[in-house]
Amino acid sequence: MKKSFTLSTLMLLFSLLFSCQNKSSETAESESTVETETTASEEEQRPSPLEVKDGSIGSKTIKVQYGSPAVKGRAIWGDLVPYNVVWRTGANEATFIDIPQDITVEGQNLAAGKYSLFTIPKENGTWTVIFNSDWNLEHGHFQYDEKNDVLRVEVSPTWEETSSERLSIDIESPGLVIRWEKLKLPISIQ
Repeated sequence: MKKSFTLSTLMLLFSLLFSCQNKSSETAESESTVETETTASEEEQRPSPLEVKDGSIGSKTIKVQYGSPAVKGRAIWGDLVPYNVVWRTGANEATFIDIPQDITVEGQNLAAGKYSLFTIPKENGTWTVIFNSDWNLEHGHFQYDEKNDVLRVEVSPTWEETSSERLSIDIESPGLVIRWEKLKLPISIQ
């Protein structure tokens, strides 16, 4: 009787030990799955994807980084992006431009460096394009400070018949070209 009790006890302990090991590896597997899903979920939660573009205009190299919001059926100009108010020209953190050499923007000199890029949209006439020395702003225009403006230029927007769903800032002739919804804002750079 003592032998059968000991054998039964050993078998029970062995069963428990074996089942705990399986549960531990199942738990580890499910935890790693959760981490992967969380990481993927965080990336998917950014509704305005981060865009980075590099290019050249003549012999001048330029890099621009911005959040690319979508229209999503919304009224953009004068509504989502109000007129006569500084706009971060993108989404999330401030859009910035990195220029490793001096350039001219709309005929005015801009020294090599990194600058945040802001605009002031207007219902009629030219828009103000702003290059600000405080380029690493986590919350875009909420942290904008006019005293850090390095250059302000006036640029004429054009309105196209076709609509661009996502905001884009391309490095192409005549310099930087901002497109969103039916807006085309060409900023001349040399």
